[in-house]
Amino acid sequence: MPNTPNILTIAGSDSGGGAGVQADLKTIMAMGGYGMSVITALTAQNGMGVSGIHAPEPDFVVLQLKTVLEGFPVAAAKTGMLFSAEIIQAIVPLLAGRAFPLVVDPVSVSQSGSRLLCDDAVQVMKEDLLPISDLLTPNTPEAEMLTGMIISSTEDIHAAGAKILTMGPRAVLIKGGHMPGAVMVTDWLFEPGTEPKALPQAKVDTTNNHGTGCTLSAAIATGLGQGLPLRVSVARAQKFLNLALRKSYAPGKGCGPVNHAASGPLFA
Repeated sequence: MPNTPNILTIAGSDSGGGAGVQADLKTIMAMGGYGMSVITALTAQNGMGVSGIHAPEPDFVVLQLKTVLEGFPVAAAKTGMLFSAEIIQAIVPLLAGRAFPLVVDPVSVSQSGSRLLCDDAVQVMKEDLLPISDLLTPNTPEAEMLTGMIISSTEDIHAAGAKILTMGPRAVLIKGGHMPGAVMVTDWLFEPGTEPKALPQAKVDTTNNHGTGCTLSAAIATGLGQGLPLRVSVARAQKFLNLALRKSYAPGKGCGPVNHAASGPLFA
């Protein structure tokens, strides 16, 4: 399929298959892209939680990234779990000079509450990675981590989005899944020089929501790699995730993943 764009995920592996690189690759394929991966960490996890993390040496993460970039024309990339300051510092020089859009999902805590980003990596992410990102996709706890704010209202989200934009990303999408709301979930898109854009979606009542952030960011990256404008890519990714949540199920014990195969012919 010569018109299939190559989409790269730089993230951790989820042995349970619901999040991380596994969720990214499923999403990329469902959205019409060809998925490639750079593994930043191995996790031992299932629907009940993370029982262990093993990260490769930063030099090997760099070797993976160099090898992919040498062998494939990358149309877009996303980052997920990066784990350590050393890994972030190692990959930023290769990504800074890229010719493709980069979506950064600042993964810090798993769905089950396990820490996926070392404390000393937060400042490095803010100083080195955010300024080279085309879109940053934090949920509200991650936005709080980056800004030092407490976010409990729409006004707080607006203030946080404006503050994060000053850190360098070209755009910020603060996800509203952690905010209270019985009927709707609203993501907010921030771009320099424009008013914040509300992007509401119907709330899906399910506990099978493992991998939602990974899925959304991978879907957005795929859209950007297909040449779609940012707002179109975000709206299409929201639609994909919403359907995947509505069709989600638990293949094993604990919290199940979203259903990446739910779209059927929707995006064919």
